[in-house]
Amino acid sequence: TATRHLLQHLSPNNACLTTTACAHNFLLRRQPLINIMKFLVASLIASASAFSTINTPTLRGNSALAALKDGEVPIVIGLAADSGCGKSTFMRRVTSTFGGETCGPLGGGFGNGGWETNTLVSDMATVICLDDYHLNDREGRKVSGLTALNTAEQKFDLMFEHVKALKEGKTIMKPIYNHVNGTLDTPEEIEPTPVIIIEGLHPFVDERVRELIDFSLYLDISPDVKLNWKIQRDMEERGHSLESIMASIEARKPDFDAFIEPQKKFADYVIEVLPTDLDKEDKKTLKVRAIQKKGVADFTPTYLFDEGSEIEWTPSADKLSSPAPGIKLSYKQEQYFGADVAVVEMDGTFDNIQELVYVESNLGNTNSKFYGEVTQAMLSLADSPGSNNGTGLMQTLAAFAIRELYNKKSAAAKLAATKETAASA
Repeated sequence: TATRHLLQHLSPNNACLTTTACAHNFLLRRQPLINIMKFLVASLIASASAFSTINTPTLRGNSALAALKDGEVPIVIGLAADSGCGKSTFMRRVTSTFGGETCGPLGGGFGNGGWETNTLVSDMATVICLDDYHLNDREGRKVSGLTALNTAEQKFDLMFEHVKALKEGKTIMKPIYNHVNGTLDTPEEIEPTPVIIIEGLHPFVDERVRELIDFSLYLDISPDVKLNWKIQRDMEERGHSLESIMASIEARKPDFDAFIEPQKKFADYVIEVLPTDLDKEDKKTLKVRAIQKKGVADFTPTYLFDEGSEIEWTPSADKLSSPAPGIKLSYKQEQYFGADVAVVEMDGTFDNIQELVYVESNLGNTNSKFYGEVTQAMLSLADSPGSNNGTGLMQTLAAFAIRELYNKKSAAAKLAATKETAASA
């Protein structure tokens, strides 16, 4: 659910998807991603209007969506994580940051004159699920004996060709992996938009794809937290037994360790979610770290109080109320897979999102457009997972960083085009 936490400026009367039964099925599988999508798209436009109900014809990848301007090069964002780690919620936060008027499944979704799709589109962004590049369908993997986490089950050549084509402003015909019945469906047409987000299990495995990505993120959920989340979802909400949950986790672990986790060394921004250090018996409170690589083009890490320093801070309870075991923030400089990183950390939960402005006022390089924008973005997605702890805060800061990166690259491209025009005059 982390992927869509980056969407922003949504109003209560907005709907991102129509309410037909089939669209509801899409929501059940991809709602967190829709939430992040909305967040990243909303903030690009200074006074973005709220998202409206989907008008099916506007979501077919045609000129009704934001077309690339002459000479404009899309930016490509990569997001990697295991299944069930919050990619979707994070995407929601990202896309809403850019603003826009429509958001939802490409073509309107199955049942709305569209088709079963994993692709999400908004006025500024397209989110591509890399599950669509599975080599085999569900039955085929039973024959191969390999899981979807195994890199041998992915079409990396096609993935590279498609990301390259989109970055060159070309339309592609992308395959579809149908999560409902496990089949490979008829390919769909994808047109380039200013922001292309590729999310899934393997965005950084292929070196050729990595070189096309402008900014890379990894959601790193610790095994203890992952287990707690899965128990809450599968045991409490779906009635699964603890034994079946543990068996499922253990079955996935070898492939996760071999094929997914190694990708985090390539990430520019890692959101690490751990159990709290404030109370070792507490299984629900989280410690969340934003691990920000230094020296990345067009990206400046967020800091707490004083850039480059080492800080531990317990906020005043009068200004930021928090349930037991309390709340603590820190800022430090570390090494991460041999790279210099700046780490902002929040351990604990807060009661009132509006009071988060107290923390925001002590953060630097947040890439916000005005005082309180980070808090406003959190409030706009108050019902999304992680909105009362560091998960939502770090996702929001990452979303703002992506928006700023887009603005810088767009400005540089415009300047280059102006100079080229002047030189040829």
